[in-house]
Amino acid sequence: MTQEVAIGSARSFEDLMKEADSVSVDGWDFSWLDGRASEERPSWGYQKLMSARLASASAALDIQTGGGEVLAGARRLAYRLPPYAAATEGWPPNLARAAKLLQPRGVTVVPHPDQPPFPFGDESFDLVTSRLPSPVWWAEIARVLQPGGAYFAQHLGPDTLASLAEFFGAPCDTELQNRRHPYAEAEAAKSAGLDVVDIRFERLRVEFFDIGAVVYFLRKVVWAVPGFTVERYRDRLRSLHQQIVAEGPFVTYSTRTLIEARKPKHAEVMYDFAR
Repeated sequence: MTQEVAIGSARSFEDLMKEADSVSVDGWDFSWLDGRASEERPSWGYQKLMSARLASASAALDIQTGGGEVLAGARRLAYRLPPYAAATEGWPPNLARAAKLLQPRGVTVVPHPDQPPFPFGDESFDLVTSRLPSPVWWAEIARVLQPGGAYFAQHLGPDTLASLAEFFGAPCDTELQNRRHPYAEAEAAKSAGLDVVDIRFERLRVEFFDIGAVVYFLRKVVWAVPGFTVERYRDRLRSLHQQIVAEGPFVTYSTRTLIEARKPKHAEVMYDFAR
């Protein structure tokens, strides 16, 4: 989503519903929301930082790559990808998009249901990346990293879009929110044998300027309101539409955590001993 301010829509509720419920939500490109919603971006610039790490890696894995857009964009910034680059994705529509986008660029795209084990051997990569993975399989990340290799990722933080979920009556998974806290993630990384070398956290403003933007977003970001459909939530959607028309954009907040964790160079000896 862009950060542009949009003028409120004068279109009817039914017209906005019909449009937003019919457009494709495949991939991880949010350009359909340009001018209709905005989200602050984290100050650190994940894709640029990811690109710098890709440029110096010899073998890299991007987990839950979505439609491959972030990795493809990082390649443009880095000018090259590592000699071996792979990406995993579990949702079939995204998998097809990722293969079409990344395979011509030399990336091996592997179908994977986003649960352990990863379909790669021990110590296969010196860099593992991911943008907004859910869940995070720390032990598997540690297993496929080479000693001295790094995991570099941008994660969803706790209470992301909490007020939007609350508006639709979605239950709050307190355990999940606690796991997303940066301190908890740092501890989880350490428990998997990784050394956390950098961790940052930011709270970001999100605005929806019309109800069609809300519908599109909830169809695409399926974890925000699990089980969302237009028909199931039509009454709440109509109420939110009326609120936006009367009061202006619906405002909520997301949080993001940037984390970099490194596998100790002596991890190979420790791993062999554990066997």
